[in-house]
Amino acid sequence: MNFLISSMSQLRGAPVLALCAMVFLSACVAPSGGSIAGGGLRLDGSKTVQVAVLLPLTAVDERVQELALSAEQAARMAMADLKGRVEMQMQIYDTAGLETQAAEMAQLAVQEGAQVIVGPLFAGAANAAGLAVAGSGVSVLSLSNNVEIAGGNVYVLGHTFQNTAEHLAAHAWEQGKSRALLVHANTVPGQAGRDALERALEAQGSFLAGVEGYEFTQQDLVEAMSRVAERNEVVDADIVFLTADYDGGLPLIAQLLPEAGVDPQLVQYAGLAQWDALPSAFHLPAIQGGWFAMPSPLRSEQFNARFQTVYGRAPHPLAAIAYDGVAAVGASVATGSRDAVNRRGLTQSSGFQGAAGIFRLRDDGTVERGLAVATIEGNKVVVLSPAPRSFSNIGF
Repeated sequence: MNFLISSMSQLRGAPVLALCAMVFLSACVAPSGGSIAGGGLRLDGSKTVQVAVLLPLTAVDERVQELALSAEQAARMAMADLKGRVEMQMQIYDTAGLETQAAEMAQLAVQEGAQVIVGPLFAGAANAAGLAVAGSGVSVLSLSNNVEIAGGNVYVLGHTFQNTAEHLAAHAWEQGKSRALLVHANTVPGQAGRDALERALEAQGSFLAGVEGYEFTQQDLVEAMSRVAERNEVVDADIVFLTADYDGGLPLIAQLLPEAGVDPQLVQYAGLAQWDALPSAFHLPAIQGGWFAMPSPLRSEQFNARFQTVYGRAPHPLAAIAYDGVAAVGASVATGSRDAVNRRGLTQSSGFQGAAGIFRLRDDGTVERGLAVATIEGNKVVVLSPAPRSFSNIGF
């Protein structure tokens, strides 16, 4: 399952033949203009770098189509920003939101000379694309945030629970909050968020005083808030972490949990979701004063304003990730290294400047993003800890 668009219900469309019979393509040749080394494809510096962008442009769900179009436009904006700085060309391929077509398009892209792939959007499609071109040494920079597909030649660029949890756990520790109570839904995203927080808190040295799960029904959610309050009377937590977002019951939790006895004046609230996403909920007692992580507000505002100017409409919130994928490839290629599109070049410790702040790819295929920690005060978003501008002084 892909967490990238967990709030939702779940160009080149002509049929193509698979390039190889086996999914892993172990017998396929490298794309033109490169050779395969231990860490992946190496570039031929005399040739223009070819980038393929895989997106579900004709997915059945119209909302996914709209997201894909926004991502495509962001990718084209990144290419415009790179003009004159690098010799790079981009080609768009349509996955239709299907894993089989994602694999076929990845194979076709490599056959047509692609040396690196940005996308697909969904985790399953990204995994299929990565497997389909693994033998060619081509890296796949997926727009997904599902870390379960990361590794090998597949990277995830989306905002991950783990990265957010690490920022929040670090901020909590710095503020003297070290006895945590964790509340999550018994759903795939909820349990993934729980696991990320548990790992982050353990790494930080915080004490996990209690974990409370609930079934994703209104009745059990309501009953669970009483259980959480009763547990807190025993464990005496100084911070409660919530994994829910606004589509996953956060407003109800933010109202009922304080009423059940977990006083925001005594216990700090924090959440994995971006609590600035629904201003109409800012007045809720647990949201007021609560902590959450978010991309650099300044960089995000600049990207959104520029996208609005270029395309006459606001970008989808996730379009910036597509921009980052293309921009990262361009920045790496600009170094002139033959390893620009393989693991050595893509995982440089200095990272990249993206549409929403700095980010860098790790050897295990996951992403680390520089995030701000913010709160809600007087129905406004207030940044408590600004997003870092470089990785020179931070790391998890």
